[in-house]
Amino acid sequence: MRVEVSNLRKEFGRTVAVDGVSFSFSSGEVIGFVGPNGAGKTTTMRILATLDEPTSGDAVVDGVSLVQDPEEARTLIGFVPDALPTHHDITVHEYLDFFARAYRIPFARRVRVIERIEEFTNLTGIRQKNLKSLSKGMNQRVCLARALLHDPKVLILDEPAAGLDPRARIELRELIRVFSAQGKAILMSSHILTELSEICTGAVIIERGRVLKAGNLDDLLVTDSEVRTIVIRPLGGLDALHRSLLELPGTRGVRAGDDELTVQYAGSDAEASDLLAELVRRGHRIAEFHQQRANLEQLFMNVTTGGVQ
Repeated sequence: MRVEVSNLRKEFGRTVAVDGVSFSFSSGEVIGFVGPNGAGKTTTMRILATLDEPTSGDAVVDGVSLVQDPEEARTLIGFVPDALPTHHDITVHEYLDFFARAYRIPFARRVRVIERIEEFTNLTGIRQKNLKSLSKGMNQRVCLARALLHDPKVLILDEPAAGLDPRARIELRELIRVFSAQGKAILMSSHILTELSEICTGAVIIERGRVLKAGNLDDLLVTDSEVRTIVIRPLGGLDALHRSLLELPGTRGVRAGDDELTVQYAGSDAEASDLLAELVRRGHRIAEFHQQRANLEQLFMNVTTGGVQ
């Protein structure tokens, strides 16, 4: 199963919120959709959820066009918005039952489906509570449960971790891993980039309505520069190690921490290995020597400027 987004454009009067956005993702992938506030993320996700029509362009989910056949596309997509609409005097169970009916799930199966989803999302204990009395975390669980009722192939999650406490965020990450293992294709936006790095297999970075970078996360994090970041923790002698590093070829900069040095080093893996050997030959006792992998946060800061439309 594959989602193909092709040249999406959305105009609001003279404002172009989404400007030729194209990317793709498949079953089992978790794609982080990131960008500054006002970059066009939510507008793009609402289009993919068939809540807004694009000015031009299209997206195809498992061969179904969102523009040409939105009704069929909705059966394939589960959408979790950044905030659950306020509903008064309706319980969690009633809310889920309403949407199960909207998805035309027959009565006999509907009862089993709702029970299973309530148990899976840990809502069984609050099923008779009114939505208006729920915390932000519980509201997010209800919203996620609603999106899962029809067992969609694609999940679109708009800031699902916003406002959640640490335990709720950890539980959400585990749920997303389960969905990925089940073969669902997942697109999720978040401003918590360190957490996205832990669970995403790919990323799409957008700014001013345009895609700046898109692809497999490991490929995106490979820098074009030959300069790598190496962290070295010695057993004492930090100042002496600092001096030695500045004397050696390839060193482009050294930053001292409490008990370690962070080195900007220009060289291949083999040359980095030779660097370690030379430090040991000079008598430095090295407890830790490793290359610091780039992360999504660093990539985001490198490719974006913080601009909005």
